[in-house]
Amino acid sequence: MASKINNDQDDAPIAEINIVPFVDIILVVLIIFMVTTPFIMKPSIHINLPKAASGEETTPTQLNFSITANGTIFLNGKKISENEISEKSKEALSQNPLTQAIISADKDVPHGTVIKVIDLVKSSGITKFAITIDKK
Repeated sequence: MASKINNDQDDAPIAEINIVPFVDIILVVLIIFMVTTPFIMKPSIHINLPKAASGEETTPTQLNFSITANGTIFLNGKKISENEISEKSKEALSQNPLTQAIISADKDVPHGTVIKVIDLVKSSGITKFAITIDKK
């Protein structure tokens, strides 16, 4: 004796969303980001900045000077000589009269080196400059 079971649930729409495939995709995307992030990050110059309690935020500029502990000078991440500082500063000033120079110097750099860079920047006509620090 065969009986027919009336199963109305087969015709009902699916009301649940299966999120397992979504989670799998998100995990794969996360792994891709974790693997590619070291390649995307820009290499930076390591500078051990001095600490100070007072300091103000500065606006980004096209003249970012960095002086490493051994006295090497970089402009926007590229190594330059002391002779090129005035030349590059004058070029930036001709493009934008409101140019500001930001100077980041390692805390072990002699004071005279920082003053020399400031003097070269100011002698090129740039009157606004900032010295980068780490907040205490």
